Amino acid sequence: MKRGSRRILVFISLLMVLSLVAACGKKEDNQVTNAEEKVFEIVMVAKHEGIPWFDDMRKGVDEFNEEYKGKVKAWQIAPEGGDPAKQVQMVEDLIAQGVDAIAVVPNDPDSMRPVLERAKEKGIIIISHEAAGLADVVDYDIEAFDNESFGVLMFDELAKAMDGKGKFAAMVGGLTMETHMAWYNAGMEHIKANYPEITPISEQPYEDKNDDKIARDKALEILNAHPDLKGFVGTSVSAGSNMASVLKERNNTDIKVVSLGIPSVSGPYLEEDFMVHAQTWRPADVGYASMNLAYKILSENEIKDGIDLGRHGYESIKIIDRIVYGNAPLELKKGTFEPGKYPF
Repeated sequence: MKRGSRRILVFISLLMVLSLVAACGKKEDNQVTNAEEKVFEIVMVAKHEGIPWFDDMRKGVDEFNEEYKGKVKAWQIAPEGGDPAKQVQMVEDLIAQGVDAIAVVPNDPDSMRPVLERAKEKGIIIISHEAAGLADVVDYDIEAFDNESFGVLMFDELAKAMDGKGKFAAMVGGLTMETHMAWYNAGMEHIKANYPEITPISEQPYEDKNDDKIARDKALEILNAHPDLKGFVGTSVSAGSNMASVLKERNNTDIKVVSLGIPSVSGPYLEEDFMVHAQTWRPADVGYASMNLAYKILSENEIKDGIDLGRHGYESIKIIDRIVYGNAPLELKKGTFEPGKYPF
């Protein structure tokens, strides 16, 4: 081969090598760009589809999704009827889809634990709500306040309304619902220690499964079996509103009702004296805060006391043993329902 031909071949070879190097460089640059532009998928798995509480939580999730458009894709799902097994299956499906983060409000924290452990093994960020007992499994559990104090407040308001004496009934959304039972247990201890003339009709609370029909049926059962009842306390919105509804039908304001509530449902009963006290927190706010906490973890922000999760009551959080505490309790009483004050 002539010397000139060899020089041409060498030159062509060099060009090919340089082209490959440039191509690799572009590929690496694209990989960095794609990583920087990654849209995180964050999903809230709520307790129950189609009830006002979790309809409001969805508003917060949707607000976060809109505000962080291009950075996240956030949405909410929930099982029909609040079925714990269906809720677990929803989380299984999200693991298979490879989402980046899951926030969950478990119907049954114990049955949810194994699937959350599998999600963590897959590298999925997990935030729980109303499930402080899962703090050893999840990245963080987020609570609107200290649950014991919330329960004591609820039962103390009942005792005051009953003038410190008489029989009362209690109803929870579910015996496996961690926060409901935490409020109930703390409240019962408070009653026993401070109000000796108040007695429960049962040591175990009734259960409504966050279902209005079940709650109404239980209310009728309680009233028919205990005509001398003086008070009722409910840890679900369904419990209090349905007892108040039945009492309204009977025009009975003698039985004092205290309950978890939301303004749109509990407000009319409070104003008409068929409920004396309701307390709550804004579901939309904790929905938003949960999404924000997951996003901060995915974005490698430091999670520490004092950070702001972007909603009222969560502007300066406290963290104890992987439980994030806000300061967002809300008390509802007669005469506080000015138009537009409560958006849920």
